[in-house]
Amino acid sequence: MDLRWSLGHSFLTCPPVLASLDDSLGNGISRGQIVPRTPGSLLRQSFTPQTRCSTKQLDMSTILGTGGKSPQFTHTPGFFGHLSMLDDSNWTAALTPQHTGMYTNLDLSSVAEDVTMSAVLLREDDPGEAATMSMYSEFLHSFLKHTSTTVFELVEEYENTCNNQVNILGKIVYRATPGQQKFSKTASVLWLLKQEMVTWRLLSSLYRYEKTAVDILFQKDSLVRQSQLVVDWLESIAKDEIGDFSDNIEFYAKSVYWENTLHILKQRQFSTYIGSTRPLVTELDPDAPIRQKMPLDDLDREDDARLLKYLFTLIRAGMTDEAQRLCKRCGQAWRAATLEGWKLYHDPNVNGGTELEPVEGNPYRCIWKISCWRMAEDEQFNRYERAIYAALSGNLKQLLPVCDTWEDTVWAYFRVMVDSLVEQEIRTSVMTTEELEELPREYLETNWTLEKVFEELQATDKKRVLEENQEHYHVIQKFIILGDVDGLMDEFNKWLYKDRSVLPGHLLRFMTHLILFFRTVGLQTKEEVSVEILKTYIQRLVSEKHTDLIAFYVSHLPQELAVAQYAVFLEDVTETEQRHHCLELAKEAGLDVATITKTVVENIRKKDTGEFTHHDLALDTGTTEEDRLKIDVIDWLVFDPAQRAEALKQSNAIMRKFLASKKHEAAKDVFVKIPQDSIAEIYNQWEEQGMDSPLPAEDDNAIREHLCVRAYLEAHETFNEWFKHMNAAPQKPTLLLQASLIEEVTHEHKEKKYEMDYGIWKGLLDAVTADVKEKMYNVLLFVDGGWMVDVREDAEDDPERTHQMILLRKLCLPMICFLLHTVLHSTRQYQECLRLADVVASERHKLYVVFSKEELRKLLQKLRESSLMLLDQGLDPLGYEIQS
Repeated sequence: MDLRWSLGHSFLTCPPVLASLDDSLGNGISRGQIVPRTPGSLLRQSFTPQTRCSTKQLDMSTILGTGGKSPQFTHTPGFFGHLSMLDDSNWTAALTPQHTGMYTNLDLSSVAEDVTMSAVLLREDDPGEAATMSMYSEFLHSFLKHTSTTVFELVEEYENTCNNQVNILGKIVYRATPGQQKFSKTASVLWLLKQEMVTWRLLSSLYRYEKTAVDILFQKDSLVRQSQLVVDWLESIAKDEIGDFSDNIEFYAKSVYWENTLHILKQRQFSTYIGSTRPLVTELDPDAPIRQKMPLDDLDREDDARLLKYLFTLIRAGMTDEAQRLCKRCGQAWRAATLEGWKLYHDPNVNGGTELEPVEGNPYRCIWKISCWRMAEDEQFNRYERAIYAALSGNLKQLLPVCDTWEDTVWAYFRVMVDSLVEQEIRTSVMTTEELEELPREYLETNWTLEKVFEELQATDKKRVLEENQEHYHVIQKFIILGDVDGLMDEFNKWLYKDRSVLPGHLLRFMTHLILFFRTVGLQTKEEVSVEILKTYIQRLVSEKHTDLIAFYVSHLPQELAVAQYAVFLEDVTETEQRHHCLELAKEAGLDVATITKTVVENIRKKDTGEFTHHDLALDTGTTEEDRLKIDVIDWLVFDPAQRAEALKQSNAIMRKFLASKKHEAAKDVFVKIPQDSIAEIYNQWEEQGMDSPLPAEDDNAIREHLCVRAYLEAHETFNEWFKHMNAAPQKPTLLLQASLIEEVTHEHKEKKYEMDYGIWKGLLDAVTADVKEKMYNVLLFVDGGWMVDVREDAEDDPERTHQMILLRKLCLPMICFLLHTVLHSTRQYQECLRLADVVASERHKLYVVFSKEELRKLLQKLRESSLMLLDQGLDPLGYEIQS
């Protein structure tokens, strides 16, 4: 029997065969709705008792959608997957503008509409990255729009977002000058987004099916259904990439088969023929070249070979109907018939009925399938013709040789797996032994599993497939197909551990949203890995300044880590308006804003790990840039009135360090950051909470410390004013010994002015001196226990603060005492200078305990100098009149 004749004829003339598969499998899900494209889609069938080898075709278009077609322009590894089979010629030539219409649905008018956008992006150093920057915010906005009940609409939106960007990048690459480095980067981004798009499509298909399929056959054998979903997904990718090219093949649009050979044979019938006499077939039935072992005309042979490539590519894309239409247009209706024979037989009239309905499918499907298998094994046929019938009959060995990419190879395995499993189901459930046609045992008895497919892929001898096996998205797709979330998490962990800095930003975005997807549908992911992915993506968002997106992703971290991560981000936010904005975003995302702002301040404050330095060793170098960071960080705590107590505590901690280093201006700058009404606000907040008890001890002590610092800063500032005024005394004019009359008159005027200026200066000096004395005594004799001494002892223990306050007393109080002596001694208040000894020695204030021995020696020396001045005035050493 001629094989190709039998393939085209057998499906018309076979008696019915018993079969039974559940029809309920068709209760699929709606997406973009893909057409059942594959002869392997054999599950959605209603069987009658008379059904022999076949049933009604499954329409898998309800499960997957092809989405928009994406223009492809660059030859990156795996990118043209299925198009690699169309022509062995150089792809650069194949993708020139006059050829691209065959492979893509590129709309040149839309390119013209986007000329402004493209022109701007073409000037970018990395136009691919620039063009896709909006995807980060688009994905977040999509996520926020959906709830857990609309998760699959969300995934579809992700796919559409990727598809839109793929179209944009395709136009950029199409208009670019070949060979430029920046467009190589763009092509890389294009490939990544293409892979991401189809991965979202895969997720939608597999997980939507898992949530909704409850029919009997699914429960019986989920492997069949899941494998068919993978086949349809891979075919949808191929369909995206090839576009509707068959409509553009004008030279095939003819109704005569092998017209060049026919023309030569007709010409040879005339005696006047003078052309080539080389042997050709003498008959033009489909099997003539094989039967006669004679060639066709060269042009027909080339056309035949090219047509077979196109036909296989259409079948690879699940477009069997389109392949049949192409065959008919090319004058090969018989070949279109051979592509029809895979359909399962179904007679709806078996159970009776009022109206006669058409019979569907091929009653001789068993014979047809055996014929396909034998033809695929026959080396006389073209490799693509053999591959076509290998795909239709499940002959993996003959199908793999034309599968050059990862997608092609996975498709081949899963298509054959589905075909084999369905065939096994038919033969064990609905067919009698007498009706069975022999197919190879290895085909019928193969124990298929998802894992086995990918093990086979690892063992392939095709270098390209092995390389593509390691690509990020193919690894992801593999684990999604296997349903192995833990395995996928382990892979993610390896990528992060290897070098997270080189992972593309779009891949990190995908990984992050995949984690969120898994959480939404209730799948457990490895928490440690999930957290690391989120952290890495957040760091990338921070480095690339996607400020508005950060809070949302931080909110998906564990609370303690979320606080730490957002605080680190806020450390580098310095503009007041931007700080407000970031805090609002944090509030909207449900973050603990109060703890975050506190952490920001503590992070900045604790960056200086230096110890307190004694005044004699410290040099006031002015306010440095690091100091300014510590000063400005207090702003984080004054936005919210409820945080005024925390603002006081943190500002006190910063000022303690500044005071210890004699950075009084820096301490003053911190102090003025605290709103003047803060103390009153703290009490108001406490009362608004309905509290009748005293303030918490920590708040009470913070308020007191704040007042201590204010007293010290006021004393120091007033001393500086006094010192400036003291050194700005008017200079008494002098007169030369041999002055002229005019000079003497001028001198008299100067003396009068001097006396007037001196009187003003002296009066102001007295006022400033009185003020500085008061301010300094306020520090030395601070109420209720002394300066920098807590009144409340029931506060939570803070050893560091306690230590610093004790040190500040030892550093600052002696210095205030020395400065006060300077003021008094310089203004000739010698007797009051000596009273300082009483103040220091007082058991009430016990200031003497904060003086070192050296400081006490220095104080006594200064007091001695004042006592000597009193003796020079005729008074006793303590300033009293000497009694005779």
